Amino acid sequence: MKKLILVIAIALTSVPPVHAAPATPATPAASAMSDGVVRKIDAPNGKITLKHGPIANLDMPGMTMVFRVQSPALLKSLKPGDAVKFHAESIDGALTVTAIQVAK
Repeated sequence: MKKLILVIAIALTSVPPVHAAPATPATPAASAMSDGVVRKIDAPNGKITLKHGPIANLDMPGMTMVFRVQSPALLKSLKPGDAVKFHAESIDGALTVTAIQVAK
């Protein structure tokens, strides 16, 4: 019986913890970027209309819709027709673009 307990104890100490962090964690924004096309920019109201593909982190299918932008500065380099990569989140119940860049 003592040998069995000793074998189990040795086996358990060689198992890595389940909650071990991945070696190279992905940044949330980089892993959740979605593709879209700018349809309209409403800078005075801090809004942008995007025709977008699926948004994985929001479990949303592709469609055309209006988003708030987290910062008006995000809109400065954009124009209607630009293909973009963006990250959106639900902030205080409103779908909000938190990062956006012209696609290359």
